[in-house]
Amino acid sequence: MLRHYRMFAAYNRWANRQVYAAAAELSDAEFRNDCGAFFGSLHRTLNHLLVADRIWMKRFSGTGAPTTLDAVLFEDRDALAAARKAEDERIIAWTGMLDEAALAANFTYVTVVQPLEITQPLSAALAHFFNHQTHHRGQCHMTLTALGKPSLVLDLIYFLRVEGREWM
Repeated sequence: MLRHYRMFAAYNRWANRQVYAAAAELSDAEFRNDCGAFFGSLHRTLNHLLVADRIWMKRFSGTGAPTTLDAVLFEDRDALAAARKAEDERIIAWTGMLDEAALAANFTYVTVVQPLEITQPLSAALAHFFNHQTHHRGQCHMTLTALGKPSLVLDLIYFLRVEGREWM
């Protein structure tokens, strides 16, 4: 599973680059337009993805600042993109330090919405972490297509064929 999660970390970075490249082509009005995604606009959805990743990375690594799920960390698109890039590198570095024992071990964290203490295997939480990213990137894709923009190819298998050959 360790190799699997490291692959997902690399895929996450690649997929985020695709989404952010498409976002860079939008006008500011398009970027902020509420297209009916869970967080409304591409701007707010990308902020949520960064917020959630930071929340989980704080839980996983013990470092990072607390925040709320609906926080808008960055109004500026370039600052948001720079923070996303840094977080993706942080995720890759962190998964690179894991070992099988850490994946199998339980870890405990406190939830954000209802402060409850949860203990579960790290591997299960990490599976959720990467699945959550994919879920909201799908909403980014929907937002872009609702704005009349070209469809993005974000499939994991495509990543493996073009940039992720080391994982095959």
